[in-house]
Amino acid sequence: MRVGVVERLRRYPVKSMLGEELRSAGVSACGIDGDRGRALVDVAGGRVVSAKNPRLWAGMLGCTAVLTADGVAVTGPDGRAVGERELSELLGRSVRLVDEPPPGAMLERAVPEEVLAHGIEAEVAVTVNGLGRAAPGGTFFDFAPLHLLTTSTLDAVPVEAERYRPNLVIRTEGEGFVENAWVGRELGIGPEVRVRVVVPTPRCAVPTLAHGELPRDTAALRTLAERNRLVPMEGMAALPCAGVYAQVVEPGAVRVGDVVELC
Repeated sequence: MRVGVVERLRRYPVKSMLGEELRSAGVSACGIDGDRGRALVDVAGGRVVSAKNPRLWAGMLGCTAVLTADGVAVTGPDGRAVGERELSELLGRSVRLVDEPPPGAMLERAVPEEVLAHGIEAEVAVTVNGLGRAAPGGTFFDFAPLHLLTTSTLDAVPVEAERYRPNLVIRTEGEGFVENAWVGRELGIGPEVRVRVVVPTPRCAVPTLAHGELPRDTAALRTLAERNRLVPMEGMAALPCAGVYAQVVEPGAVRVGDVVELC
């Protein structure tokens, strides 16, 4: 059954930085080729840098990473190329860029409701989490290698897709959070790729933060808290969700305009 069409395709070569718009891309068990292939590590604490702890790392969302023939190119808020030294100065902590997670890699996630209540500069409670429970080892994904989001969800919130950092934005006809019904099902994307939708995507404070030129917008989380609280997995509380995580069943190529079918 046809459920939509791929409207946008996005990749984020460095975890928690702004990414790039694509027209087509290869897809493997590790998701979109080159997606979250690198991350910064906090030299002092040894943890993977993530804007999920905005008091320390909200500045990541002012930087942009793209893949080039020579590797990853990173630019700062002023559009100039930056390396580890400049990133350390920008973020106020010494960081290094890595292409493999350190042993026992962990990241910090601020409690989203506390960030909403007290602001991004406040010292709020954080949880410490591992990487990629539903992703291949050696990757920097928070959970699974693909994140899908529908235009129906974006119409229901409504905020910019960039705030939720999806890989695929799928144009859909229905109203509301239609991808909720895909959990546990498989989708065919174009003639080659097949994915399994595993869980709704619980949202942290990241969508509320400034993303490049997009200003801070707390509605990106508040609206979900009011309209789309779900239990992502057994044993978890109901959380604000937008989009779904998926694993790759059959690899191949994905293109803007590909038909998406529920299998």
